[in-house]
Amino acid sequence: MPISLPDTRSLSDSVLDALRLRAIRGCEMGFRQNDLAELLGVASETISRWWSAYCVRGSDGLPGDRTGRPTGSGRTLSVEQETQLQELIDRNAPEDLGIAAPLWNRKAVQQLIRQETHIGMPIRTVGLYLKRWGSTCKKPSRHHQKQDPEEVKAWLEKTYPKLKKQAQKERATIFWADETGVAADAYPGTGYARKGKQATIKVPDSHIKRNMISAINNEGAMRFMTYSGTMNADLFLVFLQRLIRSVSGKMILIVDRLRAHDARKVWQWVSGHGDRIKLVLMPRRAPELNADEYLNNDLKGNLSAQGLPKNQQELRQKMQSFLQRLVHWPTHIQSYFLHPSVLYASGA
Repeated sequence: MPISLPDTRSLSDSVLDALRLRAIRGCEMGFRQNDLAELLGVASETISRWWSAYCVRGSDGLPGDRTGRPTGSGRTLSVEQETQLQELIDRNAPEDLGIAAPLWNRKAVQQLIRQETHIGMPIRTVGLYLKRWGSTCKKPSRHHQKQDPEEVKAWLEKTYPKLKKQAQKERATIFWADETGVAADAYPGTGYARKGKQATIKVPDSHIKRNMISAINNEGAMRFMTYSGTMNADLFLVFLQRLIRSVSGKMILIVDRLRAHDARKVWQWVSGHGDRIKLVLMPRRAPELNADEYLNNDLKGNLSAQGLPKNQQELRQKMQSFLQRLVHWPTHIQSYFLHPSVLYASGA
């Protein structure tokens, strides 16, 4: 991604003087003026003007005055209006301000500008303002509308820090577990096609599916099990039994509140193996706080990169191959914990 250079109109006089000298030096060395302009972040016409003045009168001929419009002049919005709009966007969702949009996109910001300033701004200009304000287009993090913010806050500020201290005291390892399912006909990617024509993909039968449960920690360790059908308490116990056999020492396993996790027989089994495992339920409707969710997304995004599986066996083989590769790729597992929503669990 190329570095964005600041507008030269915002630079100090001393910095501009240094740029002029570097531009002249570059011209003397035979560099093209267009290349110098791109490298220094100034207009090619400016380089030409500096060089022409230097050729006529030497260093004394270099212009010391500023040209062009001052920064901010000619803009549709005043500085006060820009500040007010940025504060509204930073502190509110669109629906909080009566704007029918799920998140802040250019159209929603355009409507906000019209609502607050009575200015009808072209959508392209809205995009330029957003860029100037330091906003970039991102894939949104998902939060359930019924998620309890107080419960999440308690998890982040009290529950998890307490678990972390307990793990250090007992020399236990904290694992995060979750399930996901993959369908052979699912392909989250995009493809190119001629303008006016639809990109198409040949897909297998929609009933070809396979499920997986995995557990990871922030040191890059991973355990997994694939299965067919629906996760229930008995199947979850099979995974737990395999898990404690494959991990030495005590572990703290964090899972969501799926019925299979929160079943009576599961708690009875965990109680009988308290020296090896502690089971902890996450806040309700907060999957973004579970690092294992990002492994699930990685699996779905990469499983069919080299073509859709044609049958159940090929789907299982592709899943196993991807997951086995992750087992031997701890740094990649650790990268899941670098997502902003789970950075609190990264161990950093």
